[in-house]
Amino acid sequence: MDSLTQIALGAAVGTAVLGRRLGARAALWGAAFGTLPDLDVLVPYGDPVRDFTFHRAESHSLFWLSVASPFLAALPAWLHRAAGVDFRRWWLLAWLTLVTHALLDAFTVYGTQLLLPFSDYPVGVGSVFIIDPLYTLPLLIGLGATFWLRGRGATHAWRWNAAGLALSTLYLGWTVAAQSHVEGVVHRTLAATPLAQARALVTPTPFNSLLWRVVVMDTDGYHEGYYSLLDERPRVDLIPHSSAARLLEPLREDWTVRRLAWFSKGFYAVSEAGPDLRVAGSSASSLGQLLGLVDTASAAVPGSGAAPVVMTDLRMGQTPWFVFAFVVAERREGAIAAVPPRQVPGRRPPPDTLAWLWRRTWNGG
Repeated sequence: MDSLTQIALGAAVGTAVLGRRLGARAALWGAAFGTLPDLDVLVPYGDPVRDFTFHRAESHSLFWLSVASPFLAALPAWLHRAAGVDFRRWWLLAWLTLVTHALLDAFTVYGTQLLLPFSDYPVGVGSVFIIDPLYTLPLLIGLGATFWLRGRGATHAWRWNAAGLALSTLYLGWTVAAQSHVEGVVHRTLAATPLAQARALVTPTPFNSLLWRVVVMDTDGYHEGYYSLLDERPRVDLIPHSSAARLLEPLREDWTVRRLAWFSKGFYAVSEAGPDLRVAGSSASSLGQLLGLVDTASAAVPGSGAAPVVMTDLRMGQTPWFVFAFVVAERREGAIAAVPPRQVPGRRPPPDTLAWLWRRTWNGG
């Protein structure tokens, strides 16, 4: 989830654990611990694909977070030793804020390796968009009301924080139920078609849980469509898109190709780009891509005749605007060879895309 949401969740959890004893200090420490796991984005892993697939790994592992929590708790316990708070309470605050961060991330589609070191499976429920105001606002309102009322001596102030946590948690449950409903609609839509056994992905569109994006994989590409919980017709209209997966045949044993296929859970497309394709000079951060602040260079040496081969993660974005795509190979003189991976900066959708999504949510476009 986005940083603001993780800060709000950490602050709310910290307030629930030690707010009555420490007031705003508990919220501040909760917010600090709640942001720590995402600092792994500052760690360079060697290339853009490693940066992409090792994010939310050890830093989001329930085991390693549990190991780290007593050591992290030692700092606030020492700094606030005059408050007389038992160390175990600080330990609980640190553990809960760290673990809830990782668990919340697992509700997005990205992939969070919660079970390391026992399993590196990237858990991605995919029922929540990375920014969802309906999850974040109850936390912010609950925190704001709690400290506003506390400053006025209200005895029931803490109930607001508890209510915010309860509502946000219930909202997560709602998103899982809504996703399950849409998955049922998708399976019924495909039941009498050649795609009946195809793998399908159902994820929410930006900032809501009413309109859902559907991706269905096929042997020659993928199909994409949208379904709103307000649609009168329980059916998903799918549009086919091509993918040149055959280009990866010579690279079946290449680590980069296998890693991206594994991390995306098979929801990827392959294309051959023109020699004028631009790639990021290094791993492009999501914020940098959003703001267009990415230094780029040509994907192929000018005049070489090489054509870049691109793998695109289909889970995040929508056709043709995807967040994560990587050059993994080049075609040159008819032969395809692996190259050091380079990230293709995400394409920002035009401003009217959100307006279209809004219309599609309420009246089918």
